[in-house]
Amino acid sequence: MPTKLKVREIKEYFGLELINEEADLDRKITVSDLSRPGLVMAGFYTYYPSERIQILGKTELTFSDGLCSEIRRERMTHLCQEDTPCIIIAHNLPVPSELVDVAKERKIPILRTTISTTRFVSKLTNYLEGRLAPTKTIHGVLIDVYGVGVLIVGNSGIGKSETALELLKRGHRLVADDVVEITQTADNELIGTAPEIIRHLLEIRGVGIIDVMTLFGAGAVRLRKKLTLVIKLEMWNKDKSYERLGLDEEKIKIIDTELPVNTIPVRPGRNLAAIIEVAAMNYRLKSMGYNAAWELSSRLTDEMDMNEL
Repeated sequence: MPTKLKVREIKEYFGLELINEEADLDRKITVSDLSRPGLVMAGFYTYYPSERIQILGKTELTFSDGLCSEIRRERMTHLCQEDTPCIIIAHNLPVPSELVDVAKERKIPILRTTISTTRFVSKLTNYLEGRLAPTKTIHGVLIDVYGVGVLIVGNSGIGKSETALELLKRGHRLVADDVVEITQTADNELIGTAPEIIRHLLEIRGVGIIDVMTLFGAGAVRLRKKLTLVIKLEMWNKDKSYERLGLDEEKIKIIDTELPVNTIPVRPGRNLAAIIEVAAMNYRLKSMGYNAAWELSSRLTDEMDMNEL
């Protein structure tokens, strides 16, 4: 679920000046979208997104300067709603006294920055999208295999960490072991990382905790990686039918994004690391438009057509 952010954190992160000291800096920010309320300044209040941070730049404040004090106060009153988290003035511009009065009554923070409006909107949008993005924690291992972000999942003790260790020995890079924190970006991409407390660590039963960066070097780890493929490990079940051609692609939904899944049955003698390497390379081929299963199906169809002639 999205994380709620306080205005205080925005103020401290960007070093903003607080105009009204008595304001409530613990007001919640719940959406990453911003608002430049030019239409509110012009007197159009329909569809006003009051739950967003309001940004006032040269355009809005120059327009408000041309209004009489009574109308300006009316517009500022509509600007400061109950759910408005804060109002930010760009360019270090003077703050209208009417806005200060209304914000003081409602304890809405007025913050000011020296940065230009466009640059500040860009910086703040990136920050909010990162902090308020939907997140989920999954039990598994995330590893970069040939540039493909592979999330390995399965029951405890199935061999996820041991498989990751073998992949590390083959030159691939660890992102997270045991706990993977996944964030969904605005483009519906899933970015995985490890909790800071277990970053670069790998648990091997019978050995204990190992520091991957110390043992294998800095090139064996990554801080974050985009998830593109899920490998599900499960004990071999002779009564279950596993995919043999690859024509039917299984999907899994994480947050709001679907990812392809390969279910790999585990039994003694199977080289899981080699299978995952092949699965990653096969995924890359599919993303470039080549599908071996479709190619085989096409060949069989052509062969049957030839035999019918």
